[in-house]
Amino acid sequence: MVTPKKSMNAAESNGTQELNDPKLAALVQEINGSTQQLADQVEQLTPEQLRQQAYPTEWTVADVLSHLGSGATIMRRRLDDEVVDMQAIWDDWNAKDPDSQAADSLLADDLLNDRLYALTAEDQDTMRFAMGPAELDLLTFLDLRLNEHALHTWDVVVTFDATATVPDNRAALIVDTLPLIARFAGKPTGVDRDISIRTVGPSRTFALALRPDSVTLSPADPVDQPDLVLPAEALIRLVYGRLDPDHTPRGIVGVGHLDELRQVFPGF
Repeated sequence: MVTPKKSMNAAESNGTQELNDPKLAALVQEINGSTQQLADQVEQLTPEQLRQQAYPTEWTVADVLSHLGSGATIMRRRLDDEVVDMQAIWDDWNAKDPDSQAADSLLADDLLNDRLYALTAEDQDTMRFAMGPAELDLLTFLDLRLNEHALHTWDVVVTFDATATVPDNRAALIVDTLPLIARFAGKPTGVDRDISIRTVGPSRTFALALRPDSVTLSPADPVDQPDLVLPAEALIRLVYGRLDPDHTPRGIVGVGHLDELRQVFPGF
């Protein structure tokens, strides 16, 4: 069993009252919720299960946890405006044994949560983060962490429960980031087609434009008969390359489109 030393999470006392934007407060709360879900799962695992292949075929469960732990360390240091040597952090985590990767990842999540709950309205207004050629505000920066954590938590949980899904409260935040994610997740397959998509839980409508050289997912006005209707969490997993036939919920309208879209969104 994994038995990490946990820090006292600031969520228990400070809340998010210092943040002006309700969505930002919700993001902080859902990141914390995702880390708690992951901890509840990981703390039950045996050393053998940590070394078991996770949903990403090239990673063990411990590898997924190491990835999340290094990401939490990098984000916390960037929030503190430190100069971050990401390669050194990755090398440090890669050098850990699987048991340490698991325990330390939960602690790294805890420390990041403490930092997130210490954010202020001034931080919200002023913090900016370089991401390649782009500059992200705090809201978008945390969007990416929630997406990463929720999907990799699913990678771990589904290893031991084939019926696992991304929780609806998390999906309600992640689904609105899919147009951004699809820009780099989508791989053109040479077709030229438009597909209308409606999600439930929550309800959203998107236009998916498949072009020979591009893939674009955009918010759209509702249509009477969309080509594809599916749970929001299923669309999220589709865009992230995690909606294979064995993990596809029943009742999807337009299920015949999924084989093509699995090629458009092979995962990353």
